[in-house]
Parts: sequence; structure tokens; C-alpha cells
Amino acid sequence: MKKYFNTTGVCVENLHYMVDINDKIDKIVDLIEKNKYFVINRPRQFGKTTTLSKLQMRLQKDYVVIRISFEGIGDKAFSDEELMSKAIIKLFSKSLRKNNKELSRKLQQMVENVSNFMDLDEAISDFIYESEKEVVLIIDEVDKSSNNQLFLSFLGMLRSRYLNMIEGFEDSFKSVILAGVHDIKNLKLKIRNDEGIKYNSPWNIAVDFNIDMSFNCSEIGTMISDYNKDNGLNINVDEISKEIYFFTSGYPFLVSRICQIIDERFYPDEKESWNIKDIQKSVKIITLENNTLFESVIKNIENNKELYLLVRRILINGESIVFNRLDPIIDLGITYGIFSDSDNVLKISNKIFEEILYNYMISKLSTKVQDMSLYNFKNSFITDEGGLDIEEVLRKFQQYMKENYSSLDSKFIEREGKLIFMAFLTPIVNGVGFTFKEVQISEEKRLDIVIIYNNFKYIIELKIFRGKKYHEQGVNQLVDYLEINSLDKGYLVVFNFNK
Repeated sequence: MKKYFNTTGVCVENLHYMVDINDKIDKIVDLIEKNKYFVINRPRQFGKTTTLSKLQMRLQKDYVVIRISFEGIGDKAFSDEELMSKAIIKLFSKSLRKNNKELSRKLQQMVENVSNFMDLDEAISDFIYESEKEVVLIIDEVDKSSNNQLFLSFLGMLRSRYLNMIEGFEDSFKSVILAGVHDIKNLKLKIRNDEGIKYNSPWNIAVDFNIDMSFNCSEIGTMISDYNKDNGLNINVDEISKEIYFFTSGYPFLVSRICQIIDERFYPDEKESWNIKDIQKSVKIITLENNTLFESVIKNIENNKELYLLVRRILINGESIVFNRLDPIIDLGITYGIFSDSDNVLKISNKIFEEILYNYMISKLSTKVQDMSLYNFKNSFITDEGGLDIEEVLRKFQQYMKENYSSLDSKFIEREGKLIFMAFLTPIVNGVGFTFKEVQISEEKRLDIVIIYNNFKYIIELKIFRGKKYHEQGVNQLVDYLEINSLDKGYLVVFNFNK
């Protein structure tokens, strides 16, 4: 069967084109060999399940691997200690049914004798004692259960087993790996049921999991090379990999989705070598999609006002926020995959997310702004060469602002002006071009917009006037930025509220 790009569920090497993640697996195996317990917490659709599947296959030669998920067993199992204890043994047994039928059968025989966590602990001891190999336990989708007291008590039991193992009192799991979106190391477990008793973390034994699970350019290149070879093409793998990384910053779902669109939509029958324009066209399609990842990103900022405002400060206001993961809102944004660290400055994690978040905030603004359709009709700005007449765009925007906003609106414009400009620009660029937002670190809170339209590149700087001194500094910075981009002309939009 011919391989294809997959963006749903687990990826399998003999079925799907995959990035080579063996280096990441090697690092995880090294933690396991050192008896480490840890949490793999990464955002939605970040390749956790695929990583666990590949890890399981790697470990099965040397270990007994139990891989379970509490997803789908129903809430009733979490309502009673006996039901949950029996459910865990059944899940253990089911996990081993294919590769170790004898151990699976022994576990199944233990179910009737398990009525509480003490019995469960004893059953686990018997099982580990009878196993000829060391046992690794993997629990996926722990977010589904992390707010349940019985599940936390179960983790507390595993914690006690770990501590006894380290001290040499009993055998236990070689390693326990929990996987989910949130890091549950800091969740609290009530030590006793009495009211007012202090809480303790059931998973403070876990080491930090610092393995980068995003894809770098070289790793992306392994998947493109595989596709290139299978189809007898002549793709410039290095160039294409860098362009994919430019838009995605290695977010696994986005990397695979770009490739999937090019393969299935652009060249469904006759396969051809990919080019830079294919990547850009694919990104345009993705930014217009309504998929579960983007829905999750929007839901997460809408469910937390502070997170929404922080995204806005970075993306719209052009503020420079120091990266500090001890800040709970910053940490939450990183957990959801929205933020990343760029030289100790907080940034939106990739350009596709930037576009999704920008478009969403623009859509929320649309009910508050005056109708722009008489001013930003796209065909008015296309040049004979297929580029954009940026000066005409800016003159029309200036006209729109003067005719629709008076001095009474100055506070609204100062707060929303940059977003209004993006709302004005978006229908002009959409369908053909891209806009990239580059936050510049300065006292003026500048925001540089880079427009790619066909083969043309334009830079527009937005800022609020803060005085002549800062203005002159801003002009010099724009000149430097133009030189970096090999351009001799740039554009400056200044919101000036002086009387």
C-alpha cells in the first residue's frame, strides 16, 4: 500500500509519511533506563500518541510494556474505589493481551480479588514479581482524570511504590510515563480524608521532561525525503523544509497538514516536485480551515480573559513581554501551544497561529468599526505587474479614518487602531498574499507588518506617536529593518493624537 500523509490519530511508519523522531525516542528511552518517572505534557495534536506508539514498539524487546488510557471507560469507574481498582487491572490485562497472553491471563484472574487500592497494590506486586522482564507503565490522556480524587490516590500509590523501590524495599515499575496536555506534577492530593488536612503532590517524584517534541528543519526534511524518493521527484528538500518550518515552527500537526494539502489537493494524481509557492498556497488554505486544533486555541483564549489580553498585548499592541514560565498565564499559554520563547521574549508560537488569532480578533472587531467596503475594494490596488499599490492602500486607509472617526474616538483608535488597519488590509491581501506581524522591541511599541503578495514584498510599520525623539529612533530602526530584508522602500503609518 502506498504511503500517505496523516493528520488524524496515530501515525504508523509503514502506512504514513513520518518525520524521523528516533533521536527523541532515544532520549526518552534513556530516561526510562535511569528509572525516571515523568510527564509528557504537550499541546493538542503535538504528536504525543504517535510518540508513545513508537516508544512502545522500541521498548517491547527489553521490557513488558503496559500502555493504557482512562478515556472511554466511563465516569462510573471513577466514582468508587473498588470499581476503579478492578478497571485498572482489566486495562492492564487488555494492554498485554496481544504481546503477552500469559501475563494478561494472570492479571485477569486477579480482578475478582481486588476491592480497594490496597488490594490493587498487592496485585501489582504479584504481577511484577511474576514478570520475567522489568515493567514500564504508560498512561495516556491523563487530563481526563486529573481532577478526580481517586485517580490522584492511584498516583499516590504509584508514588509510594516508587519511593519503596528506590530505597530497595520492593520491586515496582521500571518507569511510569503520564501523557496529556497539562503537567500534573503540581496537582494536590489530600493526605487524609479529614477536613483541614494539608495536601501533597502525588507526582512530585517526576523529573522534568525537557525533550523538544517539535520538528526542526532537518527532521522535517526526513519526511520530505521519504516522499521525494517514493515518487521519483526532484524536490529541493532543504529549501522546502525551511519554508515549512518558517510557517509552523515545527508544530507537528501543521507540518503534516501542509504536506497533506500539497499532495492530495495540488498533485492528487500526477505527482510533481514541490516549490515555495506550493507551501504558501497550502498555508493560505490552512488559515481558512475550521479544524479541532484552531477551535481549541480559540476556546482556550476565550475561556481565560487574562490569556486573551496577553495574546492581544503581544499580537496587536506590539508589546515586548519577558518570557517567564513562573507567571501562571504565560505558563498556561505555553501549555496550550500558543506561546513560545524567542531570546527570552514571549511570542506567538508560529505564524499560522498568528494569522488564526489575528483573523479571529479582527472578526470580533468587525461589529464595532465603520463599513470599509467602499474603501478597501481589492481590485483598486492591483498593479500591472501583479503587485500591490501600497501607497494607494495607505491613502485610502487615511481617507477612511478621517471620514469615519473624529477626535471623539481617539481613545478607541489608540486602543484599536492597529487592529482596524489589519481589518482594512486583510481583504486586500487575502487569497493571494500573506501578512506577517513582527513585534519590534522599542519604547514606541512598534509593529512591523511584512506583506508577501505574489513575488513582491512590502514592509509597513505601525506605531503611535510618542514624541519626536522616539519617532526619529523609529525611522532609523525601520531603515535597519529594510536593509535586513534587502528593500529600499518601506511605509510608516503613525497614529498621532496631538491637537
